[in-house]
Amino acid sequence: MKRYLLKRILTGLLMVVISVAINFTLIRLAPGNPVRIMAGIDTPNPEQIAQLTAKYGLDKSIPEQFLIYLRGILHGDFGYSYVTHKDVLTAIGEKVWPTLLVSLTGMAIAVVLGTLIGVRCARKEGGLLDRFMCAISYVCDSTPSFWLGLMLVLVFASQLKWLPTSGMVNMRGGFTGLAHVWDVIVHLTLPVITLVIVDYPYYFRIARSSVLQVMSEDYITTLRATGMSEKRIFNKYVLRNALIPTVTVVGGSLAFLISGAVFIETVFAWPGMGTLLFSSISKRDYPLLSGIYLIIALSVAVMMIVVDVVYSLIDPRIKYTD
Repeated sequence: MKRYLLKRILTGLLMVVISVAINFTLIRLAPGNPVRIMAGIDTPNPEQIAQLTAKYGLDKSIPEQFLIYLRGILHGDFGYSYVTHKDVLTAIGEKVWPTLLVSLTGMAIAVVLGTLIGVRCARKEGGLLDRFMCAISYVCDSTPSFWLGLMLVLVFASQLKWLPTSGMVNMRGGFTGLAHVWDVIVHLTLPVITLVIVDYPYYFRIARSSVLQVMSEDYITTLRATGMSEKRIFNKYVLRNALIPTVTVVGGSLAFLISGAVFIETVFAWPGMGTLLFSSISKRDYPLLSGIYLIIALSVAVMMIVVDVVYSLIDPRIKYTD
């Protein structure tokens, strides 16, 4: 197991380097020039453009720029944002917490709700609850997240005035302590509800289909033939095996949480990674984009290793040999 984990870590690091190299190249080959944006699109000054190009090292070839970038990373230097002039890690760190707060909360509720209802519907396949929840899942799955967010704002914020329309806190409130926590929860409500409604069908269908598949296996029929109770069969054999696909999906979702929910954060003006990523792309902020993609790649590599470990804990039959 130790040797396997070491191999996975080395493979993950290699994949991170390859991913960063591809993203580093693509964002520089994409149309648009950050120097021209900084110098002003309407009245560009050729001398200023040349000076800024040399200052940020954009006059060098892409391979040279990438080697300089890697050398900086090895020394803990991730560069500075072209727009905010902040250290990349500082700029990202300011947005990570809001993104994790809304994304983790929404995903946790969607996973628990979708899995529990999916398992329940699978055990009562074809029943009234099963048919109703399947219909609801198709409706929710076909609903665009940005449209749903706007509708929730229109109803609960603009019309009923129960909840705020946007932001993470009330800037005029100046709340502290528990009042500040409650203010964040109130602002968090609509984005989380939107995420839960959009993500719930995915986990519902995964859990439902996994349970139905495991329950149709031959060894389950054999266990029933031995006289074992349905409750014990389900708890000991069906549920644990059916959870493996859910673990895979959750692991993949966790890996990309750091990138933020762009549409949700944009609709609700949530100050997270999604809005930062969108802003960086539109302004061609190369150092900030490279830093974001690097963190996403690292998150994916780490979560895939964690998923492999969780597999072996859920199902003892899964072993990783040296």
